[in-house]
Amino acid sequence: PPTASRAGMLPCPSQLVLTTPARIAASRGYTDCLEHLLQRGANPDANPGGDAALHAACETAQDACARLLLEFGANPSACSERGLTPLHHCTSPGSLACARLLLQFSADVNAQSEDDEEGDTPLHVAARHALLEHARLYLARGAHPDDVNARGLTPLMLVCAHPGVPGDPGARVLAELARALVAAGARVDARDPDLLTPLHGACRGAHAALARVLMECGARVNALDYNGVAPLQKVLQVAAYRQQHIPEVVVQDLLNRGSVKVWPGAFHRVLESCSEAVNTVEVLLNVYGRIKITHAWRQAIPDDTYQRHAAFYDSVFALQGTPRALQHLARCALRSHLDARCAEVVPRLPLPPRLQSYLLLEPRGYVH
Repeated sequence: PPTASRAGMLPCPSQLVLTTPARIAASRGYTDCLEHLLQRGANPDANPGGDAALHAACETAQDACARLLLEFGANPSACSERGLTPLHHCTSPGSLACARLLLQFSADVNAQSEDDEEGDTPLHVAARHALLEHARLYLARGAHPDDVNARGLTPLMLVCAHPGVPGDPGARVLAELARALVAAGARVDARDPDLLTPLHGACRGAHAALARVLMECGARVNALDYNGVAPLQKVLQVAAYRQQHIPEVVVQDLLNRGSVKVWPGAFHRVLESCSEAVNTVEVLLNVYGRIKITHAWRQAIPDDTYQRHAAFYDSVFALQGTPRALQHLARCALRSHLDARCAEVVPRLPLPPRLQSYLLLEPRGYVH
């Protein structure tokens, strides 16, 4: 429209939004074009379409354009129509330089998004996108590690809710990010509105490295959520369909740090949901000196699952009505003595590595 053109706005009829030439140049990294516009009076904070040029530069990680806009007076903490500051738009690893620039120009590192449903701070955004270096930068600049967003979640909770990919470098990043947050003062046992702790989140995703970091930092392994569910139950709920995450490692770590066992009378319920995850089942069985094996166990295991893992389940049902092996009973006695200190003490015992792993419930493909 003529009025829009006179205001320096460029209509985009295909998207039914308004933007500015400066925003287009900034989003595409056209530094010379952007400088030309700014030198001729373009308003660096104009946001007719909701986002200003600085928001666009940060979203697309165009740090040269971001610097230019800031030098021409762009507001480093300006809110977009959605209530997001430029720091909230730093959502990719490549945007780290933009984040540094914004903080150099005094952007508010603890600004919460205003109009969206999340109410995130920049640290929440870094946690949500698993951006370790961004998080370290924000923490070094005074970000509050335990601020809650509009959903009552801390940055550490968002890290632990990340879906993750086993074996992916991102799994290591999540663990390091959690460690950095806790080192900066994040409460490892903070509760969300459903009384879930970060450890509940890590177990729900079967994140072995992440859960281990939380436990090493003092997370309570028997904390109960609003429904009375402990972290061990969370990992058992997903063990069968997240086997690529190696959920038995999470179960080992929990039990080696004092997690309560599954009630023996309900073990058939575990088999109903976890029978395909035989390594997890083995770890659970090996914390009992004796346990009554019932017909309900066999009924809980689908026939095709039993056939796929016949060697393991044959070893389980061979124990029906017979005592466990003496070696296993000795393991149980030592573990009972050490209790929640197993993970701490066993690696320091003068024992061969294979025996240490046996004491720490490393799966072997059978029970005895």
